[in-house]
Amino acid sequence: MRRDRFIPDPSLSRTEMEQLQREVAAAARFEDDLDVTVHDIERGDALVAGVDQAFLPNRDPQQAISAIVVLRGDEVVERAYAVTDLSIPYVPGLLSFREGGPILAAFEELEAEPDVLVFDGSGRIHFRQAGLATHLGVILDAPSVGVAKSLLCGTPRSSVDGLPQGAKVAIEADDSMDAPAGEVVGYAYQSRQYPNSRSINPLYVSPGHRVSAETAVDLVAACGGDYKLPEPTRLADAYADEVKHSLADKND
Repeated sequence: MRRDRFIPDPSLSRTEMEQLQREVAAAARFEDDLDVTVHDIERGDALVAGVDQAFLPNRDPQQAISAIVVLRGDEVVERAYAVTDLSIPYVPGLLSFREGGPILAAFEELEAEPDVLVFDGSGRIHFRQAGLATHLGVILDAPSVGVAKSLLCGTPRSSVDGLPQGAKVAIEADDSMDAPAGEVVGYAYQSRQYPNSRSINPLYVSPGHRVSAETAVDLVAACGGDYKLPEPTRLADAYADEVKHSLADKND
């Protein structure tokens, strides 16, 4: 059941937004509460939804295309999207108030009931432990994982430079976060390294809701694919761009 009391309202003040995020974090469960396993995902016996967004340029107000692609193994089960207005600019740490509403609009178009949600954005690796994946995961009460391309906060336990493919390094909470200092809030995960090319930076994986940090990175690894991004979010990114170009062509 959707928990509408946590829906991100972009009209709130910054103080009110941060307070809501703390309430979201208090409602989040950063331990495993899933109906499927990592092996189910590897065998193609689970539905995994990738969530990403693109933005339509030269619109006033600016608009977001929120895209969801649901996979069962290598099979695309469903794709859905929504186009919605954006009412506030991007503010680090408050992404869900800009993009959360548009993403919820896309979920309203979705018929499938995914077992796991994988977001392009942070989960618990967040100043108030309530990144996009946590905020939306709590609202939808669904197991969710955040996969970010850069580290918002927290400290790696060891260097993440030049990691071999498959390596992971724990990310500990630091004094910029509400989480207890030193607690593992996610992992740097080296999903791919390619021969004869410069070193590729890792992904930063963290639990959103109903998933532990350790399981979150295992779920991302199980999603596979031939690219740096896990296949669900890579396909959601491609679908968002596809819709973006289609809408741009209609307006030409």
